[in-house]
Amino acid sequence: MTAAARFRTLHTQGLLRLANAWDAGTARLIEHLGAPAVATTSAGLAWAQGYPDGDALDVDALLHAVAGIARAIDVQLTVDVESGYSDDPSRVADTVLRVVRAGAAGINLEDGTGDPAVLTSKIRAIRRACAAQGIDVFINARTDVYLRGLAAEGERVDETLRRAAAYREAGADGLFVPGLVDADAIRAIATATGLPLNVMLRPQLQDLAALEALGVRRVSTGSALAESMYGRLATQVGTFLRDDRTALPDQQGMGYGAINGLFG
Repeated sequence: MTAAARFRTLHTQGLLRLANAWDAGTARLIEHLGAPAVATTSAGLAWAQGYPDGDALDVDALLHAVAGIARAIDVQLTVDVESGYSDDPSRVADTVLRVVRAGAAGINLEDGTGDPAVLTSKIRAIRRACAAQGIDVFINARTDVYLRGLAAEGERVDETLRRAAAYREAGADGLFVPGLVDADAIRAIATATGLPLNVMLRPQLQDLAALEALGVRRVSTGSALAESMYGRLATQVGTFLRDDRTALPDQQGMGYGAINGLFG
């Protein structure tokens, strides 16, 4: 069974919880804590490489990071490739092939504010390129209908399902709808989409058992863990640089030995 096939199977075994890593170290920690798979956060990974989020990451830097993560873990890895770093479907397909060869079993690929037909073309190009090379990949098609308010509130379920149908026909394996938080809308989309539904954690979505009951098959943390880390680090470093007393070393820190042992 291919890595992509094993990753597909995880979407049929209850609610797949994906904590989003941003480098090899965080990926290894997430795996160590029992995660069945690891996802990257495009924002956190870009920040860790010194780039802003939003298709600004250099593809070679992405590939270097993915290879490092894949080396550090044994579970399946899915990589957020944003919009594929190009509007040209053939270039996107080439990038995805390189990401898979670097160790990814799956990808996230988004439509953003563009014409959804562009994402449909990219998915088709990826499937053609993979078939030609004998390569498999799980394609999680992300639509930003809710995140960016791309349709009137009362039309968002229908617009999401319209896009999902096109993405599914093109070869998508899953549907990611960040910003979707309403229970009735979640249930409606999960029931009708024909694809495993992925949502992103928000304050309104902290009851994971309820999400599974609504039909959600995958939940991810997005950039939340990276944001938490940056927030804690900013507080500690700010205090160290400005105040006469410091609370460092952090008594809640994991500890040198435990961290180093992850990579033994």
